[in-house]
Amino acid sequence: MTVVSLSRRMTRLLLAACVFNAGALGGQEVPAAKVDTAKHLQVLFTVKDGLLAAGVVGATIALFPVDRSLAGRLQNEFTAPGGKTLNSWANGFDYLAIPGVFVAAPAVYLIGRYSHNDKMKDLGWHTTEAAIVGVAITEVLKGFVGRARPYVSADTNPRDFKFAGGFTSVARSSFPSGHATIAFAAAAAASSEVSRMWPRMTWIVGPVLYTSAAFVGLARVYQSQHWASDVVLGAGIGTFAGLKVVRYTHAHPDNWIDKLLLNTKVTPTPGGGGMLSWSFQMPRDMAH
Repeated sequence: MTVVSLSRRMTRLLLAACVFNAGALGGQEVPAAKVDTAKHLQVLFTVKDGLLAAGVVGATIALFPVDRSLAGRLQNEFTAPGGKTLNSWANGFDYLAIPGVFVAAPAVYLIGRYSHNDKMKDLGWHTTEAAIVGVAITEVLKGFVGRARPYVSADTNPRDFKFAGGFTSVARSSFPSGHATIAFAAAAAASSEVSRMWPRMTWIVGPVLYTSAAFVGLARVYQSQHWASDVVLGAGIGTFAGLKVVRYTHAHPDNWIDKLLLNTKVTPTPGGGGMLSWSFQMPRDMAH
């Protein structure tokens, strides 16, 4: 077996791991379409969720020993004659996650809001919300784990960790992948909403979204921004975030997460950054 053949098999294995984990998690949401009511008490986390989470963690740990070889083989094969084209392809999938998700999903929400289409509002907002929740969890983990990105050591040292190093250095914010988290959170939330609204479209939308998300993760490995294990854990976190945000918000229409995020504003600052602010409505007896 040649090195090229082996690397292609390992690439397919990485894609399959992401899609399989996401698909296994995603399959549990379809029945929920019939119990979309505040009167029905839904359990947010189940024993099955715990087992699936353990599977994602297990897959992540199982990839640690092959992180280095997989990164090297992807680079060795894909930086050959077609490297320029593959770089463009990888950049395209990068943009699909950031800023793609944070442009497309809010746009769908606004279309639904101003056209008075509740289904479109749910689809756009819950997808946006899932991405925010997923990346918030990921950023905290990145900060504490402090894993060095592959480019720091030219894809040679996947065991370079420094506690809390990710809070002060972007180069140490590899684990888990934020792009993969956002892509899978969007895929999970959008697929779950489609299964509620247009069940017949689920078999088309789900595979397309999850496969696209898997390619986002593969692109990050190819660009030496993440190890394979970073991507698999990011895929798991994102998928959980997407499914649980949709389930929770439909079971609790007047929930605190919606109130907090829908009242959040980002105001540009002169230095090119932004300022977060929140607004809330005071009770009438306090306003007078």
